[in-house]
Amino acid sequence: MRPGIELSMKKYMLSLFLKVDENNRRLILEMLDPYPKTKILDCGCSNCLFTRELAARLKTNDAYGVDFDTRSAINSEESGVEICTGNLNAGLPFRNESFDVIHANQVLEHLNGTDVFLKEVYRMLKPGGYAILSTPNLGSSHNLVSLFIGYQPFSSHISNEVILGNPLDPKQNMEHSSPGEIHLRIFTYRGLIDLLKHHGFCVEKIRGMGYYPFPGLIAGFLARIDPRHAVYLTVKVRKAEVKK
Repeated sequence: MRPGIELSMKKYMLSLFLKVDENNRRLILEMLDPYPKTKILDCGCSNCLFTRELAARLKTNDAYGVDFDTRSAINSEESGVEICTGNLNAGLPFRNESFDVIHANQVLEHLNGTDVFLKEVYRMLKPGGYAILSTPNLGSSHNLVSLFIGYQPFSSHISNEVILGNPLDPKQNMEHSSPGEIHLRIFTYRGLIDLLKHHGFCVEKIRGMGYYPFPGLIAGFLARIDPRHAVYLTVKVRKAEVKK
């Protein structure tokens, strides 16, 4: 492919990425059930800006966040969110059945202890509580096209140092600023559902967001009718109520 065409495609894909990421956050907010006394945990909370949006949508002030980056916690002291640092690949410092809602956006793909994390989510959820998890889709249309022409899928990283293998990726040749940025496990629609069911969750809803290379309303329509090939998979899972 000619350098000029590749550059134009990279700029276009970057603009799409930013818009799809914004729309995916909006979708997550729509999937929440507002309830004033809800206790929520945001996993991978970073600076807690989105944590505050989650809490506002739920109409609650009982919000907690966990992140591996101590700088995030320090910079978020005034956020109104109770924050702790922790390793999402290991056990988390919260009691059993502590939360009504647990959220993790763009977290699963960065973990090598995926099973440990999902067990922790299940443990920390109250019976009847739910989690909303969102992650890139390995089976997305743009990943399938990349594979067909011999490029690395956009979502799949092959180096711990730098992003390589796809000249159309706006992040091609970009160095990872920290180990936490590396994608370790990427899921397909079926794989994600199977894994969540394996860990005891009831899958209530799974939605797709974005459909590269299409923009706007076209992408929204395609993602609704064909989430298996959308850019992101966003799933709402629930922990079963205890039978009396």
